Amino acid sequence: PHGTPLACWQRHPAGDEQLGRPLCADCYDHAHHVVWNHHAGELWRRTKQHAERHLNQRARQRGLPKIRFSHGKAAEYQARGAVHFHILLRLDGIDPDNPGLIIAPPDGITTEDVIAAVTLAATTIAHTTDPHSARPEGWRIAWGQHHEIRRITLSASGDALDDQAVAAYLAKYSTKGTEATGHTSRRLTPDTIDLYANPDGTHPERLIAAAWTLGQAPGWAGLRRWAHMLGFGGHFLTKARRYSITFGSIRQERAAYRRAQALNDRPKGRGTPPTSAIPASSRP
Repeated sequence: PHGTPLACWQRHPAGDEQLGRPLCADCYDHAHHVVWNHHAGELWRRTKQHAERHLNQRARQRGLPKIRFSHGKAAEYQARGAVHFHILLRLDGIDPDNPGLIIAPPDGITTEDVIAAVTLAATTIAHTTDPHSARPEGWRIAWGQHHEIRRITLSASGDALDDQAVAAYLAKYSTKGTEATGHTSRRLTPDTIDLYANPDGTHPERLIAAAWTLGQAPGWAGLRRWAHMLGFGGHFLTKARRYSITFGSIRQERAAYRRAQALNDRPKGRGTPPTSAIPASSRP
């Protein structure tokens, strides 16, 4: 409708700036894109709940105790600026006398059961956002058609991945941001928004403009706050509280280490307490 072919037969090399760009920028729904990014975290929460509920139904049918999922999740931007997640899922049992304890799940729940529950949730769960003046009926938020589920074992075999490979794979996202989309900036303000947003500009500029414009509506200020992240306001790495050591305890340990380090660096003889050290195993 805008005079642009809606098919491309060219083979693009890796790193080509055209990769991830809409064939027709005027046809593309940039508003829905940034709203999806903004609600992707909520979509994951509902997906995990649904998969866990489905597995517990299976457990009851088999006379087994309740189970729960624990997860670690890394977010990554595709070249087109849409967020997708790499998620580690672990199935845990539940001790009714000590719910905080991490125990193995019952033997009657198999890896195939977990894969079936996650697949069902990923292909059926969706929700609609609150109304917006630009879209009174709200936007539908759902996963795309592509997902991949792989087993993780202590030693790789067949189609399974080993735990060390997965840890290394997820660790690389600690340094990634919106660079893959061609955009990098800090949080935007009314004084800086015009440097990066243009409703008639490049694909990233249109996404930022959409987030900024939609974010002026009551209840949607988060889109303005995270316009520089194309609407996504989540952290690059999140996890369930019981998945592993908490981030809070890591921060406290780091703060204690820094305080001890500062005391050790102060000149002696000024009423400083005796030097102390944090055990090497506790240092970050």
